[in-house]
Amino acid sequence: MGLIFVIAIIVLAFILLFSVIKIVPQGKEFTVERFGRYTRTLKPGISILTPFIETIGRRVNMMEQVLDVPQQEVITKDNAVVKVDGIVFIQVMDAASAAYRVDNLNYAIAQLCMTNLRTVVGSMELDEVLSQRDQINSRLLSTIDHATNPWGVKATRIEIKDLTPPPDITNAMARQMKAERERRAVITEADGERQSQIARAEGSKQAAILEAEGRREAAFRDAEAREREAEAEAKATAFVSEAIARGDVNAINYFIAQKYVEAFGALANSPQQKTVIVPADFAGLTGSIAGIGELVKTLGGDDPTPPRAPAVPRTRS
Repeated sequence: MGLIFVIAIIVLAFILLFSVIKIVPQGKEFTVERFGRYTRTLKPGISILTPFIETIGRRVNMMEQVLDVPQQEVITKDNAVVKVDGIVFIQVMDAASAAYRVDNLNYAIAQLCMTNLRTVVGSMELDEVLSQRDQINSRLLSTIDHATNPWGVKATRIEIKDLTPPPDITNAMARQMKAERERRAVITEADGERQSQIARAEGSKQAAILEAEGRREAAFRDAEAREREAEAEAKATAFVSEAIARGDVNAINYFIAQKYVEAFGALANSPQQKTVIVPADFAGLTGSIAGIGELVKTLGGDDPTPPRAPAVPRTRS
């Protein structure tokens, strides 16, 4: 009988010990209730409760959690029906508020996200809903975080997971995208053709400019050559005129002989000329040549006596 009593005392002591000493794991917090009333929160580690008076109320997960927002149909501002679902990231910041201010915290947050998702998407047109997901996420996050703040919960992030428009709108969007691609291709092709025509026009312009500059340079050089030739002719004429003014007849003979020789040379080099006729007074040419020599000697200060011209036989062919 005494042994049974001792064993009962030992068992009761162990039960009492395990009911008093509590170990809280990392990432969790326990609420302590005294006769059903919340008194304090146990942090991770070992804690001791008052036996028969204090008990563990709620075990709260303090780590960040991911909740699914169920898919639902939402009517947009332009009366298009889209199916929307998402996910929300939450973290409990105050264990007591999360435990005692709301019943079934996860369900409450999911319902709150669904209602606000309908509100935000319903206030936008379909094109805005499909192209402005970041704006939808920001508006939802601000609204949910403000609503869950009294529950001791922080909404860290909300993401739209899927947006599914009706099949007819999807087909229309596909046709619109194809038409837009074709329009861009036509614009790109036209722009390339325009650039090609501009390049060819620029090339033709540069070629015309270079050709005109070449013609101008050639005309300038021809004019310069003619100018120099005229200056030389003028100097020669002035020189001979001075000789004539001094009474030197050989200067006149020089001009006549020069023109005579040029004309005869042109006649001999003509491609249409088959027969060259030497004039009968060809001997007069030798006299002119002798006169030229006399003129040169006179200008050089040599003996003014002209040399005797050799006899040139007259030929016919």
